[in-house]
Amino acid sequence: MFIGEEPIHINAEKGSIAPLVLMPGDPLRAKYIAENFLDDAIYEDFSIDNKNVANLRNMLGYTGFYKGVRVTVMASGMGMPSMGIYAFELFHFFDVKKIIRIGTCGVVKPTIKVPELLLATSAYSESNFAYTFDDYKGHITYPSNTLNETIIKVSEDLNYKLHVGDITTMDVFGPYIDYDRVLNRIPKELDIIGEEMEAFALFHIAKHFNAEASCILTAVDSKYSDVVLSGEERERSLNDMITLALESIIK
Repeated sequence: MFIGEEPIHINAEKGSIAPLVLMPGDPLRAKYIAENFLDDAIYEDFSIDNKNVANLRNMLGYTGFYKGVRVTVMASGMGMPSMGIYAFELFHFFDVKKIIRIGTCGVVKPTIKVPELLLATSAYSESNFAYTFDDYKGHITYPSNTLNETIIKVSEDLNYKLHVGDITTMDVFGPYIDYDRVLNRIPKELDIIGEEMEAFALFHIAKHFNAEASCILTAVDSKYSDVVLSGEERERSLNDMITLALESIIK
């Protein structure tokens, strides 16, 4: 395996990325978090002394402080290949210890309402991502139990409703396919509560590096509901997810 001495996709200085990382999919959401939740966030180019810790391919990364603890927020992009690249480089080149993915998902349980929060206890995927990475033939990957337990405790302290259960990570955007066809193929012992596109890869890469990873999601669509969130409602729900992730990762 040839990895090289420098990351190919993250143009950050060594030391400019904190060991604690939040990963939204959207680069502009990373920017939003840095501007609204972090103190002394740096966001320009190439250097910890300037203002941006990463911006190659517009995959923005920012480092600042949350309640005095140094935290980086960096986008992952969409899908497992993109998540796999950035998670690998964060763990391998920057010695990151914890990553919490914060994203959106579709839900497949009538008991989960838009825009409630979900926490993944496993990620099932039909993808060959893990097999290609290191010959892992299984279809389930797992988050850090310790980090998940912290998230659950923090959600209780914040009085946030949090649905905890299995999710599925898709190679195709759920609303664009007959999702029930895929859902019916998933082993019945799994009680799938939501579907998204990145967590399976994050969990597998984290395990490879003996690091911690979790995934908190906001429900934005449901097969059981035609609810459409207003801009204010969407922002408030995403802010709750961001707050839960930040409060948890600094514990």
